[in-house]
Amino acid sequence: MALFEHSLLVLSVVQLVVGSPYHPPTCYTKVLNMARALTQQAAELKRDPETGLCMANIPDLHLDVHNACVMDKMRTYISLVEGLRERRCSYTREVRKLGGNVRQLYHIMSQRCHGDLVFTVHDCSALER
Repeated sequence: MALFEHSLLVLSVVQLVVGSPYHPPTCYTKVLNMARALTQQAAELKRDPETGLCMANIPDLHLDVHNACVMDKMRTYISLVEGLRERRCSYTREVRKLGGNVRQLYHIMSQRCHGDLVFTVHDCSALER
């Protein structure tokens, strides 16, 4: 009898898992998650002893995908990271990866998700924390 109850419980759990609808991430959630991860990654690179000295001249990266100024902020940040080529830290994999990921987010926001995103704020000073 216990085996029957256990089997019934397992079947009902499996049915709940299989029967629940799967919602793939939307463009908005992808952009939001990428922006959070890049903000954190840039802060870690500024604290890292290997890259902290040459990243000290680059402003902090705070990406708010609801702010209309975020596109200009990303363009500026990409050019600053690419301008680090004279310094040793630009050749580290982490700095190149950060620049490439910011460029990828910019591309996604400007071309792929353009119609899905709505900027609710236009406050450029909020991005300059």
